[in-house]
Amino acid sequence: MACEYGKETLSKEFKSDLKGLPDSELVEAVVALANTDGGCLYLGVEDDGTPTGAQQKHQDPVGMAAMIANKTVPPISVRAQLVGNDIAVVQVEVPKAQSVVSTKSGKILRRMMKVDGTPESVPMYPYEFATRLSDLGKLDYSAQPVRGSTRADFDPLERDRLRRIIASYQSGDQNLLELSDEDMEKSLRLVVSVDGDLTPTLAGLLLIGNEDALQQFVPTNEAAFQVLNGTDIKVNQTYHGPLLKTIEQISASFKPWNPGTELNVGLFSSMVPEFDERAFREALVNAFGHRDYSVLGRVRVLVDDAGLTIANPGGFMEGINVHNLLTAEPHGRNPCLMDALKRSGLAERTGRGIDRIFEGALNYGRPLPDYSRSNGRGVSVLLPRSAPDKAFVELLAEERERSGKSMSLDGLLILDKLKRERRCSFDVLSKSMDMSDQRLRTVLGQLTESGLIESAGTGARRTYMLGAKVYRRSGKVVEYVRQSDIDRVRYSELIIKLIHEQKTVSRNDVMELLHLSGNQAYYQLRKLVDEGRIRKVGSGKRKARYEAV
Repeated sequence: MACEYGKETLSKEFKSDLKGLPDSELVEAVVALANTDGGCLYLGVEDDGTPTGAQQKHQDPVGMAAMIANKTVPPISVRAQLVGNDIAVVQVEVPKAQSVVSTKSGKILRRMMKVDGTPESVPMYPYEFATRLSDLGKLDYSAQPVRGSTRADFDPLERDRLRRIIASYQSGDQNLLELSDEDMEKSLRLVVSVDGDLTPTLAGLLLIGNEDALQQFVPTNEAAFQVLNGTDIKVNQTYHGPLLKTIEQISASFKPWNPGTELNVGLFSSMVPEFDERAFREALVNAFGHRDYSVLGRVRVLVDDAGLTIANPGGFMEGINVHNLLTAEPHGRNPCLMDALKRSGLAERTGRGIDRIFEGALNYGRPLPDYSRSNGRGVSVLLPRSAPDKAFVELLAEERERSGKSMSLDGLLILDKLKRERRCSFDVLSKSMDMSDQRLRTVLGQLTESGLIESAGTGARRTYMLGAKVYRRSGKVVEYVRQSDIDRVRYSELIIKLIHEQKTVSRNDVMELLHLSGNQAYYQLRKLVDEGRIRKVGSGKRKARYEAV
């Protein structure tokens, strides 16, 4: 019976009722769950997961739900039920609160993990309220006026830098340049009126505040640029200045560590940087725009042997996770700050900067950006080191010339998936692409029509692979024909197909294609010669080639 309910986690709490659990402790546990991610509380279960049963007075699910709602502010609506066959245990399902909730006596708690990996309920302090509400999208911390600051805390040089940035980007809001300094600050919500006076917002200080004001009013503002060669530290710079200045400084420091590779595509030659510059800028601006400024920490840019990592304090917003980054409706922790960055031209105006980060890798056949190290405390993206795939770049250029438009991100993702997995069913693609089936079918149809992919089978057994012209351009014709589904009965058909693709074949080609021995490959070729379907060119078993009749 021991450990029947597993072990406690952030979303699972056990409470013993052997001595009669006080209602106050039960309500506090519910509040802690609600202020974290919600979950289940099991009354009548010991800490090791052993059920010992709830007392009779607690075995009324309706009464328990009413008691919890009556003793929480705002009321938490839970769902309680009796579970367990032989021993009565009360399961209380607690929803994730959409605000900060407390007990009626004023206690506010949350769940956290201890050093030993077990969870506990701890007080939630006032400084944590802003983080909680901003994570839920209930508070724009960057739009709050900073009490005690004035417009004199703005740096005129940074205001000029803002105007220069707006003028330099085509996507910048050029209308802002026609406004006076005060009107521009109002338009970007860098100041708000408080008691009749214009007071800087957090966004205003972050963008154009002087360093003394930032150290006084926003001590959490910090960034670092680091370069590691193995364990040797090559660069380690720290920044505490306004964001526009810091972004330019980090970009300048990063440039020497981003060498280019000459890539010839058709008649044109270009230098392709190791890390896409547009993707770098979007990831950097996103880190500053979406970080949590209510907690200590820093935006960190790291170049090491693995690649380029950009990390920031503050986890993903409610409803966004590693798996739905590309499809979730964009919404940020600091809407006021991000709006100013977008209107300046630094950030993607559509709010889909994440698309640019992925396209920066996919357009050159590189590995996808890796967000797997992100958690509830911070977001981290790794752009892995990888040489550009010349054949893939040429293919995209050829397709762009044919269709007159760039490949969509959905199309790039599907091609990348098939490039890595060789062959995928519709169900596998649907799960990994995180898009509706109808949209997936549409994109697959477009790619099939263009010859970039091919399908085999029908219904639930339909599978997809890269098309012949993709393999042909990369010089992997044998690989293409093998992916066409090897079967002993189809040996002859596959050999003929390979001959059509590369004009002639040798015995070694057939050995590689069908994974046969030399004698077995020669037998298959000899059989096709006897049938009059192919003819031998040259002499000997090893050096002879075969072509279609």
